[in-house]
Amino acid sequence: VQLQASGGGLVQPGGSLSLSCAASGGSFRNYVMAWFRQAPGLEREFVAGIGWGGVTVYGADSVKGRFTISRDNAKDTVYLQMTSLKPEDTAVYFCAVSGRGPSTQMRYYDFWGQGTQVTVSS
Repeated sequence: VQLQASGGGLVQPGGSLSLSCAASGGSFRNYVMAWFRQAPGLEREFVAGIGWGGVTVYGADSVKGRFTISRDNAKDTVYLQMTSLKPEDTAVYFCAVSGRGPSTQMRYYDFWGQGTQVTVSS
């Protein structure tokens, strides 16, 4: 199984960025697809997750209303649309999949992408 994340980059505060992550090498029916992020010196944190049927869950209150997770089951791809970006959103963003149901905990995720850097700075 491989997860290939893309879409990171440098953006000014208040700007928008969209990440995508394509999964391959397996069947992801009924898998939860999620995004985590890790800022320098901090632990990796759950950002958002989405189930096969489209049910979503978001992590920190700071991203609610600004980030939107979605998925295309036909393409085994998960997306993260980020708007009104803030410097504190700067982190490496990782996609992950879990066959053990929805969870905000890293240990329930079986496969991880390589991470894509998002930097919010003027």
